[in-house]
This record gives sequence, structure tokens and C-alpha cells, in this order.
Amino acid sequence: MKIKEDKKGQAIVLAIEGRLDSITSGTLEKKFLTIIDAGEKNIVFDFTSMDYISSAGLRVLLMAAKKTAKLGGKVVLAALCDNVKEVFDIAGFTSIFTITGSSEEAIRTL
Repeated sequence: MKIKEDKKGQAIVLAIEGRLDSITSGTLEKKFLTIIDAGEKNIVFDFTSMDYISSAGLRVLLMAAKKTAKLGGKVVLAALCDNVKEVFDIAGFTSIFTITGSSEEAIRTL
């Protein structure tokens, strides 16, 4: 998994490439916590290049949503491929997160 970080307006965009699973979820969690500790509270997870997510990845996203909400911020997910969206649907996470078609659209929802 690769993570690309980009500041756009009032949001940090984290573009995830590859797999978000039990092996890589700790890396994303550390990256997210570093960003929050730096004072950011609006995060866009751009999944344009992510092809797989496991329950460990879902746990990190849920933790991120809870932490940003406590800070008055928000997490928005962008560009989920069909198989990743299916995992969100099965887990019931599509009702928890704001999901958009692109990172640009996600930034506008913040």
C-alpha cells in the first residue's frame, strides 16, 4: 500500500493505492493520527487506486470518523471501486460515511 498526502483547501486528501488490510492498516492509522495531531480535522480518503479493503481497514476508517467528529471535523470517502463499495455495503458502512465519486467532489462536501 502507498499513501499520498495532499493539502487541498480545508482538507487533507489521503490517496490510498493498493490493499488496505491487516498488514497495511497500521500504517494508515499512524498516518491519520499524525495528521490529526498536527491540527487537521477534515480528511478525504481517495480510493481511486485502492483495490481491496478488509475489516482491519474498515476499523481504521471508523476510528478516523469518530476522532474527526469529536474535533468538529469530517471524514469523506471518494472513488470507491465496485468491489470495495460492496464491502462497505455488506458491512453497513455506506450509511455511516459520506461517499463521493471523486476527491474534488469530496472536498466540496466539507
